[in-house]
Amino acid sequence: MKKCMLKLLIPASIYVLLFLIVYLIHVNFLEINVIFYAAIFDATLSLILFAIIFFLTKWPNYYNTLEILQSFIIFLLIGYSLSISLPTVIDRSLSFYILEKISAHNGSIKSSAMRDIFINDYINEYKLVEVRITEQVESGTIEVQDGCINLTSKGEFIASFSSYFRKNFLGKKRLLLDEYTDVLTDPLKNSTLNTEYLCTPEITN
Repeated sequence: MKKCMLKLLIPASIYVLLFLIVYLIHVNFLEINVIFYAAIFDATLSLILFAIIFFLTKWPNYYNTLEILQSFIIFLLIGYSLSISLPTVIDRSLSFYILEKISAHNGSIKSSAMRDIFINDYINEYKLVEVRITEQVESGTIEVQDGCINLTSKGEFIASFSSYFRKNFLGKKRLLLDEYTDVLTDPLKNSTLNTEYLCTPEITN
């Protein structure tokens, strides 16, 4: 049993080390469009590098074909998990922002100020609009054209799916501060169509 664990843990540790090296090189020296996609690319590239090292050594002599296949699948899942749980979560997380903001204010902030902080500071400090538009353009869910942001067919499908899932499969009794509510299962229910948001393509001469 111990031998089997070592056969997995040693190459797994090497893969994680490769991933960290590749990721650090990427974020420090190369351009990045979307953090999540960049991390997934790094995880995949690290697996390819690991495979090259693996097959150029005598390691294959100690594993059967099934063990090799299982190990590579596990390593890819490890890379995917690391990509989501570290750079992507920290990059996108409002929770991390709240903690960092409180820390920057000597560890204490008025609870009544949090809404203003989110509206006035968070969106600007994290370039939230620019980041999200860039991500969706790169994902193929929206197109920016003639001053308008337009849903693609892919974006329309995802919006319909997320709306259906939110209404039917999210918690109906969710705790928000000191109250349980279902308001987040349909957050746009009471929204009205704002004609000022409607887009008329800009006409250029």
